Amino acid sequence: MGEKIWEQIGCSFVQHYYRLFDSDRTQLKSIYTDASCLSWEGQHFQGKDAIINKITGLPFQKIQHSITSQDHQPTFDNSIICMVVGQLKADDDPIIGFHQIFLLKNVQDVWVCTNDIFRLALHNFGCA
Repeated sequence: MGEKIWEQIGCSFVQHYYRLFDSDRTQLKSIYTDASCLSWEGQHFQGKDAIINKITGLPFQKIQHSITSQDHQPTFDNSIICMVVGQLKADDDPIIGFHQIFLLKNVQDVWVCTNDIFRLALHNFGCA
């Protein structure tokens, strides 16, 4: 992969993802494949339909993400791993931190998300 091109691709993907998430979550279907996996707060979903059903079924009407930092790395198979840290505000709820990791793969000259892991920045100090 070209010199730090993965950072440009990763940053563009992250910007595109959160712009769609904040404006029309149904449009995110185009970035996933039928083999894509999502882990959302410990729940697991596979395939673009299951992922979009989860994302569009989240219990809020409006949301706004603010990205604090993002890191991108190339993988040995020319994929890109992206880690995002930020804050979100859903409806009238308080602002809360979140972490999200994406694995991007180029499939037929289109970058798609094969893996997506999301967690709110909550701390549970009890035993599981």
